[in-house]
Parts: sequence; C-alpha cells; structure tokens
Amino acid sequence: MRRTLRRAALPMAGAAVLVLLPVAAASAVTPAAAEPCVQKVTVVNNSGYVLNWQPSSHTGEVSAPTESYPVNQSRTIDLSTTGWAEGTEVRPLVHAVAGTDELGNRYVSYCDNGQSATYTATGTTLDPAVTLLG
Repeated sequence: MRRTLRRAALPMAGAAVLVLLPVAAASAVTPAAAEPCVQKVTVVNNSGYVLNWQPSSHTGEVSAPTESYPVNQSRTIDLSTTGWAEGTEVRPLVHAVAGTDELGNRYVSYCDNGQSATYTATGTTLDPAVTLLG
C-alpha cells in the first residue's frame, strides 16, 4: 500500500509543478515572443520583379514603405523609427510592383539591440514568396 500512495502522490506533485511553470515561463517571454529579437529588418530582392516593402505588425498595423527597388538589391528598415513598442511582432509586407502582396513567412520581435533579421523575396509578380533566412 505504501507504493500505491507514493505513485498517487507523485502525479499530484507533478501536476502542481506543471501548473506553476506556465506562469513563470510567460513572464520570462516578455517583452518579445517571436524569435529572433531584432532592431532592423532587411529584405533582399532575389525575385523576378521590382518590389517595395513595409513592416507589418501582428495586429495588422504597417509603417512607411521603402522605395521600389530592383533585383539583387536590398533595403533595411530600423524598427526604432516606427514608433512601435519593443516586443512588437513584425514581418515584412512585400508588394511586387504590377503584382500581388505577400507577407513574410515568420514574425520577428522588435528589440532595441542593434541586431538584424534578413528576409529574401523570391518568385514572380503573381506568385511571390518572402522567407526569413537563418
């Protein structure tokens, strides 16, 4: 009977620990949830079209777009110029000139840390793709 009580007590103790861990983990994630946490975002144009892009937040807000630029060039936006709070999740919204818009495949978080994230734009005007590198 002693073994039965120990086994019954262990799941109870384990459940108590599991209940506490999510609370501690949630506070450790603040302010940034998406990884990596960066200050600058770059989009390299490896596509078959001219493009411009703008950062788009998880809530759908956008900041000012870059000028349009051709294949084999890139443009970088420093997120500290957007007015968004640190921890805001963003990804590029790429507009293919004479084509369609495409969002980056993954979010990054804004942190005022000097780090950069690079996306590559590929595809065609009607079938663009925007992929976070690394």
